[in-house]
Order: sequence, then structure tokens, then C-alpha cells
Amino acid sequence: MPVILIGICVSGAVGNLLVLLVFLRDFRNGKGSEVKALLASVASTDLVILLLCAPVRAITFYKQTWTLGSFVCSTADWFQHSCVVAKTLVLAVTTRAKHTLVPSTAAGPLYSPTWIHAVLAFVWIVSMMFPIPQMLFASVVPHGSDALCVSQVPECASDFMSLFYKIYPTATFVVPVSFTVAYYTKSLHFAVNHAPSPQQQSKVTLVLLCLSGALGLMLLPEWGTFTWIRLGYNKPPVGLILFAQVLLYACSSLSPVILMTMYDDVRQGLISIWFIGTCRGSKQLPSNKCPKTEGNGAEVGTNAVANAVSAEQEKTFPDVEHFWTGRRNTHVEEEQDPVPWEREEKML
Repeated sequence: MPVILIGICVSGAVGNLLVLLVFLRDFRNGKGSEVKALLASVASTDLVILLLCAPVRAITFYKQTWTLGSFVCSTADWFQHSCVVAKTLVLAVTTRAKHTLVPSTAAGPLYSPTWIHAVLAFVWIVSMMFPIPQMLFASVVPHGSDALCVSQVPECASDFMSLFYKIYPTATFVVPVSFTVAYYTKSLHFAVNHAPSPQQQSKVTLVLLCLSGALGLMLLPEWGTFTWIRLGYNKPPVGLILFAQVLLYACSSLSPVILMTMYDDVRQGLISIWFIGTCRGSKQLPSNKCPKTEGNGAEVGTNAVANAVSAEQEKTFPDVEHFWTGRRNTHVEEEQDPVPWEREEKML
């Protein structure tokens, strides 16, 4: 388990960093949009889950005991669930964002920073308030020579927490994911059948639908085992618990893969960054300079050919032009004729 979790963390962190780098480049070049800002927030949340939450589980599996202290025990599950809930709610908010393709000639910013900041602040406040009981009731208890981090609900709060553990997964997982998947399924069906340009308008909708569907499927075992344990039923199999935790972190590694393979802007941004990086790294041919591009890296070859053709058309040969101008309408005298034998043959 520690090796699996470390592999997921490394691969997922690299993918999310690349996605954030592409989105940052788009915002600096004036190609930002509301959906890109929200997807950048999702990538940042995945990065936090992989870098801060997953290592805690890996260390616990490796040590087979709790060695991180009472503070980490109280905040580990609370912080992880806050990130998971925030990711789910942000994907639900993308249904109200402008995710249709906007022409590149449109003037002005394509997103509203004030609206995005307000929504993200509200989402994170709600996400951090919902899992508070997990922080209040978590504690370190001795277990023989080892220590365990468990959640102990007092008897006076058992009825309230039993109701809370039924409402909490429904409000933070079932309802947002169901709404998001249903909305994007309906939007994709409308775009394909009724939109004037279905191939163009359905691409971003398909990406968001795949993200929402993958989130719902991969987090379902985690939320199922969480509710199963908290409601006091028979404990689920250990293998199911481990499988659910692996899927939770694998979901954060799968999101950048979906964006890099299906989202055209992210894919083209990666190509441009790769092209710029390889050009800067090549020092064997100092005379060949790599041109700067603001869009797709495939445009570089076309721009280079167009520049060469225009330079060839503007090139003039003043000496040759002067020579033919000087030779025009001139009379060659007989004494200075350089080829007198041709003249003699014509006379004969």
C-alpha cells in the first residue's frame, strides 16, 4: 500500500502541476475563462490531496501504528473530506460557468474574477464546515503497544450524529454528483442534436461530463464505506476499505489525464510548452532561433514558411536592375561591337 500510494502521488502531482501551468499561461495570454478558473481550482485541490493527505495514509500503512500526534489525528480526516467535498461542489458550480467556446477575436476578459472568487470562497467555507464532527470526535487511543487514531462519538451525541451521517454524504456527494452528471448529459444531448456547430460546442461539455462521472464512480466506494462504518452496521471488509482509499487518491490522479487527453486547450498548451522548452534547451545550433508563439506550436512551421516567402518577395537586386536599365535603348557602335562576326553573318 505505501508503494502504491507513493506512485499515485508522484504521477498525479506531476499531471496536476502541468495542468496548472497550462491554465496559468492561458490567463497570462488573455485566454482565460470561468470554466478554466474552476478547473484550475479542481487541479489545485487534487494537488493538495496528493501532497498532504495521501502521505499521511502511506506513513500509517508503513508504520502499522499512529505516530503523527493528536493534532494530525484530529485534522487529517477533516482536511481530506474538506478537499473532497470542495472538489465535488466546484464541479457542480461549473454547470453555471461559461464553458462554451468563445471566438478568439472577442474583446475583453472571458471570465469574471469577482464572481469566481466569491463562489470559491463560499464553496470552501461550506466544505470546511460540514466535516467538523470528524475533527471534534477524533482522538488517539492506545491499542496494546501501539496507538490508533479513531473517531469516538459520545453517547449523548449518538442520535444526532446518526442523523448527520445520513445527511452529510447525501448533501455533499449524492446530490451534487447526480445534478452535475444529469446536467452535462442533457447539455451534451442538446449540443449534438440541436446546436448549429455540435462538434465545437460539445467538446468542453464532454470533458466536464467525464470528470463528473469519474468523480462519482471513484468516490462511491469511499463514501459507501464511510457511511457504513459511521452508522454502526457490521464493519465492511478490509479489502473494500483499502480499495476505496486507493480509488480516492487515484481519482485525483485521473483528473489531469482526462484534461490533457480530451481538453483541446490543455493539449495545445502542453504542446506549446514542450516546443518552447525543447527550443530553449537546444544549444547545438545557435544560429537557428526558435520563434515565439502564443498559440499552438504547430503554427510555428507555417509562420516560418510565410516569413521566408515574404522575405524572398521583398528581396531586390539593384546591380542587375541597373545593368539592364543601362543596356536599354543603347546603340552599339561598329568600332565597339564585341561580336563583329555576328553582324557580318547577318549582312551576308
